[in-house]
Amino acid sequence: MTERPTPLHRDDFAHFCPISTRWMDNDAYLHVNNVAYYSFFDTAVNEYLIRGGVLDIRRSTVTGLVAQSECTYFSPIAFPEAIEVGLRIARLGRSSVTYELAVFRTESESAAAQGRFVHVYVDRETSRPVALPEQMRALLAPLAVT
Repeated sequence: MTERPTPLHRDDFAHFCPISTRWMDNDAYLHVNNVAYYSFFDTAVNEYLIRGGVLDIRRSTVTGLVAQSECTYFSPIAFPEAIEVGLRIARLGRSSVTYELAVFRTESESAAAQGRFVHVYVDRETSRPVALPEQMRALLAPLAVT
């Protein structure tokens, strides 16, 4: 049996993406449904890439496809809470990136949830893996966990 992870802390991350929860994120149990966390993760990654100038969703010839994802939940959040998603890089490969993310309540130092996305970067037309563009590698490198 695998040991349960412990929550990461805010100081484990250099970049944060603020997100407002939405009414529709809540489920019948009155907390944000598990599927919304993956949307938060995807938003944080793509916000960073778009603002960093390395992803243009209409024109980029290279795009990231999710090859693996996971999330561990520690405490519930609910609408109308404002959250921040911490982003760091666990692995920067030749054609893939392992993003580690954590969801924080605005005033909390410990993650309410955390997970990872593995993106394989591919040519938009052929869907074949390609090397990460140098500009993307340069943007992501400062977020790498050492």
